[in-house]
Amino acid sequence: MQDIVIAIGGMSCAHCLNSVSKAVSQVTGVEIKSVRIGLAELRVTDTAATERVKAAIAGAGYDVRAVTGG
Repeated sequence: MQDIVIAIGGMSCAHCLNSVSKAVSQVTGVEIKSVRIGLAELRVTDTAATERVKAAIAGAGYDVRAVTGG
């Protein structure tokens, strides 16, 4: 397990938080530590889980700007 922080563009309200949280929660191998406007702190099982999270966030309509940690 590794902790990562993802900077997310396009988030501005509670609806955005819910959309990102829902998208991330459906990804296998990911535990949500916190989701705030512009930032998600997660625990992932491996690099593949990180890539799936990035795809889920993009699929929800938001921009993955940076990933740190792991």
